[in-house]
Amino acid sequence: MKDDKEIEKILLNDEEYENFVNKRTEQDFEKELEDSCSNEVVVEDFKSVPKEKLFSKNSLYSVINKTSKTKSYINGVQAEGFLGSQNIVRANFLDKKINSFVAGDMYIKFYKYKV
Repeated sequence: MKDDKEIEKILLNDEEYENFVNKRTEQDFEKELEDSCSNEVVVEDFKSVPKEKLFSKNSLYSVINKTSKTKSYINGVQAEGFLGSQNIVRANFLDKKINSFVAGDMYIKFYKYKV
């Protein structure tokens, strides 16, 4: 009963309620930020990435366009698409003999993998 009276007092006083809600929202947001940031491990060594994860969505590749001299980033699924029918290059890449390849005007190199 006493708790109900306190809750009623808080609800009647808009300023206290606003402060309570803002504080609670900030705490929840900070907790979500901590949870999302702490779980990520980044592997930049090409030889340390498992073979089956090289062309996954968590792999990141840098792409340099030779004609327009621009640099961008793509994921592993897109990088595998750039390989097309270059089966020998794909086999060498999966055997970790090479960490980059050329597809048309694009130079594609492994950048990192997020676990």
